[in-house]
Amino acid sequence: MYMMLVWWPKRKRVSTKAASRTERPVVLTDNQWSLVAKLFPWTPPSKKGGRPKAHPRDCLEGILWILVTGARWKDLPKEYPSKATCHRRFQQWTIEGRLLSAWQIILERMDEAGQIDFSETFASAKKGVEELARLVVAKALRS
Repeated sequence: MYMMLVWWPKRKRVSTKAASRTERPVVLTDNQWSLVAKLFPWTPPSKKGGRPKAHPRDCLEGILWILVTGARWKDLPKEYPSKATCHRRFQQWTIEGRLLSAWQIILERMDEAGQIDFSETFASAKKGVEELARLVVAKALRS
């Protein structure tokens, strides 16, 4: 049986009700984290000392906060590791394919549980798109 070591020294887990747009609840549930934890290995600080690496769960939640809010990296709240750490891990995990794998694992589990409705799509249309499309088609015909 796989035993997870849980260690989050810096940040207390916030409630599921956010007080403002910048205060986000914990994005990953413990169940979701247990599904993807093996993709993001972490070693606890050694007894010799030294600066411990930021926990991957905190970095992943910081990355998800950026992706959900659409904010800039410099606007990452203080509850998460530094913007440089989160951004560096985002780049590294994207290149290695870890983020895509984690996304697929969580989506598959949600689909199996019937938590995803693929029948609905949400796409906002800009005002005047039809008129713009007619202009583009008209230009193409003339040239």
